[in-house]
Amino acid sequence: MNTWPFSHRTRILAVDDEVGFTRVLQLAAAQYEIRTENDPRHAIEAAAEFRPDLILMDRFMAKMSGDCLAKTFEAHPKLQHIPIAFLTASVPCDGDGHYCTHLDGHPVLMKPVSIEQIDRCVRECVKR
Repeated sequence: MNTWPFSHRTRILAVDDEVGFTRVLQLAAAQYEIRTENDPRHAIEAAAEFRPDLILMDRFMAKMSGDCLAKTFEAHPKLQHIPIAFLTASVPCDGDGHYCTHLDGHPVLMKPVSIEQIDRCVRECVKR
């Protein structure tokens, strides 16, 4: 029997310098509790405060790359356990010319992304 007084919605921190994209994501994925951060330089602080179950981040942002930010999360002792998935319009290809589905161990979703793809990513990354 569940004695927890409320159900926990999956918490997602969306880091993308495109404000329009993060607004649409919040509206389209209302089943999740989503906090957005449009300046990647503030993402570590936002994650420490919000304590997300998953971080969705763009790879190519003006003020800091998602690749660099992911390494910063991985090195942070209190945040390194949080799974990261990349959302990007530019997905690298493997040696056979197929789009990569993972980059440095993190799932990669190609923009524009569907809610179904995000749901699959959440199920893959967030184990309860």
